[in-house]
Amino acid sequence: MDPLQMAHTGPRKKRARPMGASMATTPQDIKFQDLVLFILEKKMGTSRRAFLMELARRKGFRVENELSDSVTHIVAENNSGSDVLEWLQVQKIKASSQLELLDVSWLIECMGAGKPVEMTGKHQLVVRGDYSASSNPSPQKTPPPAVKKISQYACQRRTTLNNHNNIFTDAFEILAENCEFRENEGSYVVFMRAASVLKSLPFTIISMKDTQGIPCLEDKAKCVIEDIIEDGESSEVKAVLNDERYKSFKLFTSVFGVGLKTSEKWFRMGFRSLSKIRTDKTLKFTEMQEAGFLYYEDLVSCVTKAEADAVSVLVKEAVWAFLPDAFVTMTGGFRRGKKVGHDVDFLITSQGSTEEEQQQLLHKVLNLWKKEGLLLYSDLIESTFEKLKLPSRKVDALDHFQKCFLILKLHHQRIDNSKSSQLQGKTWKAIRVDLVMCPYECHAFALLGWTGSRQFERDIRHYASHERKMILDNHALYDKTKRIFLKAGSEEEIFAHLGLDYIEPWERNA
Repeated sequence: MDPLQMAHTGPRKKRARPMGASMATTPQDIKFQDLVLFILEKKMGTSRRAFLMELARRKGFRVENELSDSVTHIVAENNSGSDVLEWLQVQKIKASSQLELLDVSWLIECMGAGKPVEMTGKHQLVVRGDYSASSNPSPQKTPPPAVKKISQYACQRRTTLNNHNNIFTDAFEILAENCEFRENEGSYVVFMRAASVLKSLPFTIISMKDTQGIPCLEDKAKCVIEDIIEDGESSEVKAVLNDERYKSFKLFTSVFGVGLKTSEKWFRMGFRSLSKIRTDKTLKFTEMQEAGFLYYEDLVSCVTKAEADAVSVLVKEAVWAFLPDAFVTMTGGFRRGKKVGHDVDFLITSQGSTEEEQQQLLHKVLNLWKKEGLLLYSDLIESTFEKLKLPSRKVDALDHFQKCFLILKLHHQRIDNSKSSQLQGKTWKAIRVDLVMCPYECHAFALLGWTGSRQFERDIRHYASHERKMILDNHALYDKTKRIFLKAGSEEEIFAHLGLDYIEPWERNA
């Protein structure tokens, strides 16, 4: 077996250590003088620890048998930062503020590279928010810099697409969706906040002890986690997935233009399938719903990144034909680094054009696509921006910009064939596209809002209100204390106004 494969396997049964098995590294074998490693046996096992120590020494690392003041990095497995600090307390060892607490995944990556690799958030062990070193006779007042308290706000957490807790977050999202279908806003928020914070964790939860100190985990969320840890699944989620109402609403809302009110109406009328709804002569559909049924198969299939890029070219070509200086930015999940989505969103602005030119742009673009036979459906909503006096206090409020929800015909010849999700027998695919036109002075705020994720946006607006006495939305940032609007030409400036570290779009997948 490959040594790295062995390093990935689970803990071994403890056995007596052979005499001389953990010899210290000789000075001539050490390649990396600045690193002194100690591998924690707790939850790892004697034989696995001995194997990793020997492997690291063969690669030129200095590995100590016992913990000493010279150690710079403690490597642990299935332990949180709090667990390691508690172990140090029991050993009556004071942790240095320079000590790095790292997951074994870092060491394994080092072994693969044959040298130390960069330490990132996924490697660094997290100390729970309620951790206290008060029981230590020589307490460490501040944890090591690599160990950070988890914020209750998504705008203070870096959340990539690398989710270590899918089994829990998937369950929360199903429960949240069911709450949304039942218009239970309170429980919806509970489950979405729980899913959001777990997505940001650099470690996998394996026991209820790992949830201690993590914010946003209310009792109902913890019950779901405990259920999954003990039984491998949640009985509550299982009940939801088998619930007739949930299944019906899930199916009905998959149709473009169908919301909760229509779903409720169809469910009360006894409908349980789309085929029955489509053929019922008594039902009247909106133009949007008719388009949703007509292009249903295309619209429910995921949009790939290759397809989104092809749509981006199509949008830019049309926009630049009328406003050559316009900025066109793909927003939403694709800007956050996702490889698939359900639609493609674009934010458009222009610095040098007149207000009238901006107002007419989307009309001209739609007419162009109509002439080219590419426009399958459109719903243009005119701007009400001039009526706006203050940013909205509602965290989920829609903005006042001119916008268009449409369905475009994307020909397969525009897509790299190896990357597209072509449907057999067709030369094109119907794609959902949203276009938003905003004034140049609002561009940074609109870009932040339309990039998402939904929970990230909710939290950054709550943070602005509760922590900074400001109101933030897609149009502006208003300081209630100074009674002034704060200007921003970029997302970075908005974060700076709020006193937040800047978080890249790909780290906003909350």
